[in-house]
Amino acid sequence: MLTIIMETRDNEAELAQTLSALVAGAVEGLVSDVIILDHGSKDGSSRVADAAGARFCTSWDMKDIIRSARGDWLLLLEAGARPAGRWIDDIAEYMSLNKTPARFSPSRQYRRPFLQRIARRFAPLELGLLLSRQQASVIAKSSMQLGDFANGRAVRKLGSELVPAWVAIANRPGAESR
Repeated sequence: MLTIIMETRDNEAELAQTLSALVAGAVEGLVSDVIILDHGSKDGSSRVADAAGARFCTSWDMKDIIRSARGDWLLLLEAGARPAGRWIDDIAEYMSLNKTPARFSPSRQYRRPFLQRIARRFAPLELGLLLSRQQASVIAKSSMQLGDFANGRAVRKLGSELVPAWVAIANRPGAESR
């Protein structure tokens, strides 16, 4: 079983996109629970999380969050990211055969322009992070952010691709003016 954990701040639309993409994983019995860590959202993020049956936390201790996860494995995602292809089968197989953390493969359909790829640092969770709850509990510190789990980790690459969150954010109404 797998627990999905995301952080959000005023990402109502992106959160809805990610949660809708995860429904298939819940139906297949892979996703056991979803935890949303909120950083003071003023939009409808809490309503979206509630409608999807996700736990919405406005204050938390990362160690407690990891301990409360139902799944033996955790998938850390950015709000707006969407697993693509055969992600359910790929993750289930990976969890049964491996112990090391993994990331999704970059999307071939959604790539940043060449100069951005070479000149820009990517967000730590741009390709997600799959790790066991046991590994996360060893790493976790009370005031940690999700992206801190990804820093300096040797990871393997999953066969499935992830449509990164920046795609959803770039398609937000009014995003051209940002």
